Amino acid sequence: MNQLKKISDFISKYMAPLVIIVAAIALFIPDTFKWVAPKITILLGIVMFGMGMTLKLGDFKLILQRPKDVIIGALAQFTIMPLLAWCLAKIFNLPPELAAGVILVGTCPGGTSSNVMTYLARGDVALSVSMTMTTTILAPIVTPLLTWWLAGAWIEISLTAMMLSIVQVVILPIFFGIVLNSLFETQIQKVVKILPLVSITAIILIVGGVVAVSAARIMETGLLIMLVVMCHNLLGYGIGFLLAKICRMDISKAKAISIEVGMQNSGLATSLSMLHFGVAAAIPGALFSVWHNISGSIAANYLSAKINKQD
Repeated sequence: MNQLKKISDFISKYMAPLVIIVAAIALFIPDTFKWVAPKITILLGIVMFGMGMTLKLGDFKLILQRPKDVIIGALAQFTIMPLLAWCLAKIFNLPPELAAGVILVGTCPGGTSSNVMTYLARGDVALSVSMTMTTTILAPIVTPLLTWWLAGAWIEISLTAMMLSIVQVVILPIFFGIVLNSLFETQIQKVVKILPLVSITAIILIVGGVVAVSAARIMETGLLIMLVVMCHNLLGYGIGFLLAKICRMDISKAKAISIEVGMQNSGLATSLSMLHFGVAAAIPGALFSVWHNISGSIAANYLSAKINKQD
C-alpha cells in the first residue's frame, strides 16, 4: 500500500508532463492508444466513482452554509465559459464539429483538478469543492440546455440523450461512490490516498485515446484549436477573478472562483463529444485536458506567490 501511495503521489505531482508525453506518443504513434477510444465512457465513470468515494453526505452541507458564494460561483461557471466558447468559435470561424466541441467544454461543470489547484494557490478550497459539487449536480440539466442553445446552429443535438449520458457517466458513479464511502468509511479511508493514481491514469488514457483516433485531424487543425483552448482557459481565469472582485469577495475566494471557472471537466466534454458529435468534436476536450493542467499549475504558483502578498 505504501508503494502504491508513493506511485500515486508521483503521478499526481507530474500529471501535466505525463499528459503531454502520452498525448505526443498518441499523436505520432496512434496505434499505441487507439484501443482506449471505445472505453472512454467507462474510464470517465471510474474517475467520477473515485470522486464520489472521497465525498460524504455531510460535505454537501458546505453548499447550504454559504449559498451566496456558491451561487455566484456556479453562475460564473455556467455563463463565462459557455459564452467565451461561443465567441471564440465565431471569431475563429471553426468548423461545426470543432465548434460544438469547444462549446461543450465551456458548458461542462468544473473538474476535480481545480480543487487541487485552489489548494496549491492558497485559495478557498471549501468554496472550490462546493462549486464543483454544485455544478456537477446541475450538469445533467444545464450542460445539455446550454450546449443546445449555443451549439445548435452548428450541429444537431439530442437533449434527452445528452442528459441521460451525463446521469450515467457522472451522477450515478458519484452517487454509488458516496454510498460506498458512507457504508464502509473505515475501509475506504485506507485506500482513498491511492485514488489519484486510478483517476489520473484514467484521465491520461482518455487523452491518449482521443488524440490517437483523431491524430490526422489534429495535425491539420491542432495549432488553431490549441490557440482557441488556451484563450478559453486563460480568459476564464481572468474574467472569473475579475467577477469575484466586482462581487467584493476576498482574495482567497477570488482565487477559488478564478481557478474553478477556468478549469473544466474536460474528461466529460471529451466523452460526451465522442458519444454525440463524433471524434473531431472530442479534440478540444482532449487538448483542454493537456493544457489546463499546465496552466493550472502555473496559475496556482502565481496566485500563491504573488497575490497572497496582498492578504
